[in-house]
Amino acid sequence: MTFMLCAGKPKTRTLIMSQMSRFTPQPKVKATKKNAAGKPYVDYKDAEKLRRMLSPNGKIHGRKRLSTTAHEQRMVAQAIKRARFLGLLPYTSATL
Repeated sequence: MTFMLCAGKPKTRTLIMSQMSRFTPQPKVKATKKNAAGKPYVDYKDAEKLRRMLSPNGKIHGRKRLSTTAHEQRMVAQAIKRARFLGLLPYTSATL
């Protein structure tokens, strides 16, 4: 795979597999908010933010993908489960 680096003299550069992105990079979603006391929490009513933490099949993304701590990941999982129970998020990928 080659591409043009500048408009003047044509230069080509070969990309290696580790430099090519298969998926478009998505902006990082901040998982937690702070309440008035300064304690972190995850808002289960914010369905759009929680939807970005799910895979296209409806699975919850892992900690590395979301870049959350273990405590934050547990809060994310609980918030997604609450949103699913209330009908804000689907259980399956049929309606994602």
